[in-house]
Amino acid sequence: MMFKKVAMAAATVAASMGALMTAPAVQAQEQFVPLLVYRTGQFAPLGIPWADGKQDYLKLINAKGGINGVKIKFEECETAYDTAKGVECYERLKGKDGGASGFDTQSTGITFAVTDKAVGDKIPVVTPGYGLSQSADGKVFEWNFPLLGNYWTAADSMIQDILKKEKGSLKGKKIALVYHDSPYGKEPIPLLEKRAAKEGFELIKLPVTAPGVEQKSTWLQIRQNKPDYVLLWSAGVMTPTAVREAQATGYPREKMYAIWWGGSDHDVKDIGAGAKGYNTVTIHNTAERDKVHDEVKAQVYDKNQGTAKDVKELGQLAHTRGMMISMLQVEAIRTAQDKFGKGKVMTPEQVRWGLENLNLTQARLNELGFGKMIRPFKTSCDNHLGADWARIATWDGAKFTVTSDWYQSDKTLIDPLVKEYAEKYAKEKNVKVRSCS
Repeated sequence: MMFKKVAMAAATVAASMGALMTAPAVQAQEQFVPLLVYRTGQFAPLGIPWADGKQDYLKLINAKGGINGVKIKFEECETAYDTAKGVECYERLKGKDGGASGFDTQSTGITFAVTDKAVGDKIPVVTPGYGLSQSADGKVFEWNFPLLGNYWTAADSMIQDILKKEKGSLKGKKIALVYHDSPYGKEPIPLLEKRAAKEGFELIKLPVTAPGVEQKSTWLQIRQNKPDYVLLWSAGVMTPTAVREAQATGYPREKMYAIWWGGSDHDVKDIGAGAKGYNTVTIHNTAERDKVHDEVKAQVYDKNQGTAKDVKELGQLAHTRGMMISMLQVEAIRTAQDKFGKGKVMTPEQVRWGLENLNLTQARLNELGFGKMIRPFKTSCDNHLGADWARIATWDGAKFTVTSDWYQSDKTLIDPLVKEYAEKYAKEKNVKVRSCS
């Protein structure tokens, strides 16, 4: 009888110990993805749908069972588009739950601030469509991934579309750059200066002080200089302000081209027909719906799990951009698992390897539901961009419609720029340049 009691007690203890031992293992099956967001501040109109899209795609992945069974754990940290707050978020979240899978900083300024830190911390910085344009060079920027396109891709694609409208010649033309006076706004200048020298047009640079609600003097200069085209490097409140000023001064909206952060539905929907003809460049065709939108609606919103307050946000440009960014991070984790162990939580270093070895074929993009929106691309040791294609979408008074084919940026201009600025960075920061042979 005593033996039986001892045995039962031992079994109870063993069961308890087993439970304690298995609890961390269950916890370990979650891959941590930090989400830096700006739901407040001057750029909130862009930041909210962008953040909603990132969350919604991660929720979709979890609803489908995770990445080979590994669920995504995510946590937002509010930056208000402030660099100091962004660095605080990075420091607080970088080591959480086994280490952050990577940071999509949602800010060029924050990207500048954490790039040096990421090298020592061995954490990827993922900046699709923004960040440091020269970080396309993976030999210098081992931990940075400006996937799908950078600001030089955007600026070059704009000029190519204008060239097409002008029958191949911009000689004697004037092009004004109205830009947010920040590292973000200054990013396209080196490429545009190269293009101006090559094509023979005059580049007029007009900085706008943040947040960009006061632009009357800027548009007075535009009225005086009479540029043939205006390129708008804006975000948040700066964008509708610019469009309304153009409307007030009679500047043709069809002569305006905005970077993708100044080309979302919320930027012009309240202006409606007054913004008709307004152009934006995009590295993914978000003016078209694809299978992923239907999946998110069915598996997330129809189950009352959607992040956005209104399901109508689903399919809009900024929301889709958010989903695209999360998709890239998920596919990097999946790629890493293929090498280091399916169904396992990946370390930040392993995720970095996955980002550097992405191969999103057309078949894979179709499977993911992004086949209509993104061109196939691969990354490698020396190529952290993956692709350098963009399209133009135009506001028809009610919605954005794609109005161009894909443009590939001019490698004869961009590749030397990337090399020049990457080498300069490496010299200034004493970065050891990797060999990718």
